Amino acid sequence: MARQSLSATVDMVKYLAKNKVKGVKRYPMVLMLEPTEICNLTCTGCGKIRQSEEVLKLRLTAEDCFKAIEECGAPAVSIAGGEPLVHPEIVDIVNGMLARRKLVMLCTNGILLHRVLDKLKPHPNFTFVFHLDGKREHHDRMVERAGVFDIVIKGIKAAKERGFRVATNTTLYKGASAKDTAELLQELMDLGVDNCIVSPAFTYEEVDSAHSDIFLHRKEVNQLVSEILEHAGDKIRFYDTPIYFDFLTGKKDLRCTPWAMPNRNPKGWKGPCYLLTDDHYDSFQEMMEKTNWDEFGYGENPRCASCMMHSGYEMSAVKAVSPADTWKLVRWFFAS
Repeated sequence: MARQSLSATVDMVKYLAKNKVKGVKRYPMVLMLEPTEICNLTCTGCGKIRQSEEVLKLRLTAEDCFKAIEECGAPAVSIAGGEPLVHPEIVDIVNGMLARRKLVMLCTNGILLHRVLDKLKPHPNFTFVFHLDGKREHHDRMVERAGVFDIVIKGIKAAKERGFRVATNTTLYKGASAKDTAELLQELMDLGVDNCIVSPAFTYEEVDSAHSDIFLHRKEVNQLVSEILEHAGDKIRFYDTPIYFDFLTGKKDLRCTPWAMPNRNPKGWKGPCYLLTDDHYDSFQEMMEKTNWDEFGYGENPRCASCMMHSGYEMSAVKAVSPADTWKLVRWFFAS
């Protein structure tokens, strides 16, 4: 939630304060919007692409997307997929969200960036988020296509040259090198990337058994992230909060808040969360009311046993801020 325009930051703070004053226990912070689940890559660890052709043929219209953000009321939207740049209305979707004063993050693998780079305009509330899992060899292996790393780097440079805010999202898998990951993050800072997101992968059941050993368990996440931070030093501008990193490194215990980042995809409102699919609902309210939230999270559901993804825990980190954490957040927010 950091390093956006001042007006957007004020809107986020007001939103948090309003819900706290009203005593609202569960409310969304970021709409995880998937206007299409079609993708032009077959990433090894992705469960999204392993769905029926019937689902992959569906897509949300721009008006469906606007209805979704208005229905849930979240102050921010992460437009993902699939690959959202394959969607014919993606420019209209982005501009419509910005017109509604939303923080907008457009997640992409970078391959189709040329379709929108001259059609979108830089905006303080808009960020391109490039998927980049590691250095060249590691990233190209995980996305199962040679040359994609170089395409991403070229895209980052092109976006920065045009004045866009740029972030990267690095998903951690077993076998990732802490040293190489830290070096990548440092290189991204040198390219002018505004923020880096780091998060362990989710153990998708849909990933076939031949690749199921790529997912990290909690203790492995603690070790890997600790080593990455040690190698990276203090020069990386992370999008993740320091409280979330305390969780990833095993210094703080958090309870998952799956309702904070609800998912709207072409089949409806996906419950219980962005990662698990037990049902799809016709409305956001129906999803909130019919989901037994106490059944999910570490220690409650075996499917959640290894999950430490930011989609479930970044809001938990914000809600868990103690007086001792305040200065950590201040330093994080104003880091240059």
